[in-house]
Amino acid sequence: MGASPDDDYHLVSIWCSTGDEAYCQPGSVEKSRFVPEAVLESPCYAFFDNRSAECQEQLDFTTDELVETARGNFVGAYPPVYYSVMSVFVGDNILVSVMLMRLFNILLFVGITTALYVLLPIQRRPALVWGWLITTMPLGLFLIASNNPSGWAIAGVGTAWLALLGYYETTGRGKTIALGALFTLAVFMAAGSRGDSALYVAGAIGVVWVLTFERSRQFVVRSALPAAMLAVSAVFFLMSRQVSSGISGFSGGSNAQTIGTQAADNLENLAGFGLLAYNLLNVPSLWVGVFGGWSLGWIDTSMPAVVTLLALAVFIGIGFAGLSVLNARKAFVVAGVGFVLWALPTYVLTQGGDKVGEQVQPRYILPLIVLLGGLLVLQAGRKRFTLGRVQSVVVVLALSGANLVALHMNMRRYITGNDVPGWNLNAGAEWFWSGAPAPMVVWAVGSAAFAGLVVILAREMSISAALVPEIDSSEETKLSAFR
Repeated sequence: MGASPDDDYHLVSIWCSTGDEAYCQPGSVEKSRFVPEAVLESPCYAFFDNRSAECQEQLDFTTDELVETARGNFVGAYPPVYYSVMSVFVGDNILVSVMLMRLFNILLFVGITTALYVLLPIQRRPALVWGWLITTMPLGLFLIASNNPSGWAIAGVGTAWLALLGYYETTGRGKTIALGALFTLAVFMAAGSRGDSALYVAGAIGVVWVLTFERSRQFVVRSALPAAMLAVSAVFFLMSRQVSSGISGFSGGSNAQTIGTQAADNLENLAGFGLLAYNLLNVPSLWVGVFGGWSLGWIDTSMPAVVTLLALAVFIGIGFAGLSVLNARKAFVVAGVGFVLWALPTYVLTQGGDKVGEQVQPRYILPLIVLLGGLLVLQAGRKRFTLGRVQSVVVVLALSGANLVALHMNMRRYITGNDVPGWNLNAGAEWFWSGAPAPMVVWAVGSAAFAGLVVILAREMSISAALVPEIDSSEETKLSAFR
């Protein structure tokens, strides 16, 4: 509990979305509230990587005693949807409530991804499967299963664009309605969790319009739904004070608690063009942070370089393979998303007088990385996207190895703290659930399950690619680019 960044802020916001004064009461000032102490103090190990989660044993997860805090979504910094949905699970046992929220988020992601796999045309499945596999190790997996609204932002943007693409391309009435419903759900997840994700999902709608546009009555009729969701995204975007802070730069206006791990002390006086140039040249470190280049949690759970190497190599390798399947529309949207990934963090940081490593974290841009990953492997034109046998084996080994190490390091962080060396997570354990399987069992099962998943999906993608017919040039001139 409390492991994801700013969890004290987000858990307090969830508890105060219940509308029940047993869980949250008005504070002494407008911008404060009284909440259970354990909700506020659960990240007792934050920033101290040698401290395990044992400190939580001092907290009472069932007490009625409330303490005052100003850390929470009390002035509309974030959209209310995520907090309101999570508040359904708030109960008298705080720890159980938090675990139920996490399980719900995991099942929600697995459910919508499974439904999308079933509903999408077969030629779109590689974009779904590879798009998630190559972009979520390790940061994405950490956040999707967390209490942080960034998990919904990632899942929402990554689902919305593909659901909308399938919505335009599917002809059956039942599947069209189902894909439209999934798209609507994903938009509310993304736009209702973070203000910046409202902007991202609006951009994702624009991407799909570029990919599918055609001069037909059917296209105009079907565009009514995404147009409505575009308006919904705009409402959430405009009502989020988090966005206004980002537009003007975060310095002096952000509630987020970040650590500048990359900025050097001798660059403190950078300003003007020098600051712009520094940020422009160093923004790629934010991208690398998605693959383990930045620490997880409260920026205090570092990943070995091998995790970053393996995860990033898979993204780059599959991404370049995907560029062999290209047409003008795909090239345009890939270039557009790539430009935004570079320009947006540069603008926000420079506008606020900040350097890369300060204020803006990799998780803020991860939804765009997921979108880019899916676009890179999207089938376009005459050629099919497929991996050879050797390529598939390398990808399976690399992702499985990265997960093996990342899961071990993340568990080590909370079981003993990073000051206890060794491969055996059971030895010297300071914190773990009583009655649960031993830490090494959890690690082994988790690692094997993920490896099995990647093996199965890689095999299915190979079979699916063989079933997708290549489009000859005469057909391509008659049909729209992605029919």
